[in-house]
Amino acid sequence: MNRNLTEDRPTFVTHLECSLTGERYEADQLHGLSRAGRPLLVRYDLEALGQAVSRDTIADRETDLWRWRELLPVRRTESIVSLGEIETPLIPIPRSGGDTVLVKDEGRLPTGSFKARGLVMAVAMARELGVTRIAMPTNGNAGAALAAYAARCGIETVILCPEETPEVNVREIAAQGARVWRVNGQIDECGAIVARGAAEGRWFDFSTLKEPYRIEGKKTMGLELAAQLGWELPDAIFYPTGGGTGLIGMWKAFDEMERLGWIGSKRPRMYAVQASGCAPIVRAYEAGEEHAARWEDAATVAAGIRVPRAVGDFLILRAVRESGGAALAMGDPAILKAVDDCARKDGLLLCPEGGATLAAYTQAVRDNLVDEDERVVLFNCATGLKYPMPAADHWLDKDGAIDLAAL
Repeated sequence: MNRNLTEDRPTFVTHLECSLTGERYEADQLHGLSRAGRPLLVRYDLEALGQAVSRDTIADRETDLWRWRELLPVRRTESIVSLGEIETPLIPIPRSGGDTVLVKDEGRLPTGSFKARGLVMAVAMARELGVTRIAMPTNGNAGAALAAYAARCGIETVILCPEETPEVNVREIAAQGARVWRVNGQIDECGAIVARGAAEGRWFDFSTLKEPYRIEGKKTMGLELAAQLGWELPDAIFYPTGGGTGLIGMWKAFDEMERLGWIGSKRPRMYAVQASGCAPIVRAYEAGEEHAARWEDAATVAAGIRVPRAVGDFLILRAVRESGGAALAMGDPAILKAVDDCARKDGLLLCPEGGATLAAYTQAVRDNLVDEDERVVLFNCATGLKYPMPAADHWLDKDGAIDLAAL
């Protein structure tokens, strides 16, 4: 599957490293998990990178994902696959959140979710390393992003969805050319089928954190956030956490930027937000454990964070604890109320996972975990247009008597 690479882009990748043991792996080769069964992290020559490019140079570039190219792993320009990955805006929500609360609205990205960040990088690297067939489990949005980018560059894709996956996501995946199958189980059970096929050589396993490059795409959320806020990070970040790739990626980005001298040592408190019907990270955090046991009978309206077991659990928990943050679980009624409040009061339609972060922030203020005057960023991970909405069934008879005062 591998081929020789011609290095025609400025990249400073030196090697890959096991996130658990630190064991070193060669770059420019196809890898899954480490020998310890844990995610691999991409490492860079940050000293050379810092001499080659400054944050001011990057700030002067067009504000898209690829402005960060020196801190990304793709070597060959021809490997890049893109659908227009913009820098997503920070939206104030003063009425539903407060004067110091901003929502980073990831629903503006291709395929309508932040999954585009991770999958554009993973697909570009798969293309670079000669992968021709990919399989992945998904709760919806990741599968849609994979299908789109794989179609863009001609990689065959097989996607397995839990039976509770929203219909719009399943149809979106199919419309973009992937072979999509529903499975009577949860996402980790779909992942077990994908792993079995990968072991038989049928495809490359693109499950969350089972290849090294989705983290690198997701870390651009942290890079963007620093640039948007004048190279000073917020006091707290509330992040909807299933597999946790974005939280892990941002934590990595903050470390890399500090080592480059682009930011100081200040870190935001990281709040990993889950649904109370599927909260393995919260349970492990509260018990003081490093790894999270599988959550049985997972159920929540926030499909994107319905992940019973995360392979990067210890990395999520490490970031939360090192930052002084916490792992928080919110019930579905609170999640749906937050979605409704933000739409009606501030005109921003959150997805349920984004609603979970607003609900968690509101609860954190009540519990004195966060002060109302602190600068806080909530991540809305997808457009709310992809999710079921309350019925609106009022009708007028144009030929009948209409009481306009009652409208």
